Amino acid sequence: MTHPHWPLLDLRLVTGDLVLAPLTEGDLAEVVARLPEDLELDPAATTFAVDEPTMRGVVLHQEYWRRYGTWSPTAWRLMFAVRRGGMLIGLQELEGNDFPTLRTVDTSSWLVPEARGTGIGKRMRRAVLALGFGPLQARAAITSAWHDNAGSLGVSRSIGYRPNGESLLARGDGVDTLVHLRMTGAEWEATGAAGEVTIEGFEPCRPFFGLIGGEG
Repeated sequence: MTHPHWPLLDLRLVTGDLVLAPLTEGDLAEVVARLPEDLELDPAATTFAVDEPTMRGVVLHQEYWRRYGTWSPTAWRLMFAVRRGGMLIGLQELEGNDFPTLRTVDTSSWLVPEARGTGIGKRMRRAVLALGFGPLQARAAITSAWHDNAGSLGVSRSIGYRPNGESLLARGDGVDTLVHLRMTGAEWEATGAAGEVTIEGFEPCRPFFGLIGGEG
């Protein structure tokens, strides 16, 4: 084990030529350089008197530190750097709130423009779902996207998520529709996609998700 005090950093999800590894501080400069211009960052993030490109990097750094600094078994957010041939092409997040009770995971992600429309979005989502429905033994997975985010919604629907309602939320200076989708463990099993993913380094991470021994 390379990181005995934070074994999450040794976790690896491998699917074909994609490797998903938890984000580290050493990855941040590369991630900032690869952030897509069309990526919407947290509108509630703290702002500073710096230019826009620098501000986007500041938001990413603070999000990174917040994820690990506030981690608990009942509320966690794990960001994976997605690499193909060693090159960073996106981030994939897996999140659990009140996880030991609800056993529900949420996902979000982004890809660099040149990697979009190639099926990579589906593969990296399946990788974290294999973790969620596999060793984490989640009962359900949820996800949300703005109504005009055809790429994200298309990935979710093609994987097997089903409609789970809509919400009206503030977006910019107006109001927009957020579309919600959900998948159960049984629906995930029916896809047969779990066999496409190899999960490495999970066992030492169990206590960090509120799991004991070999049981979920």
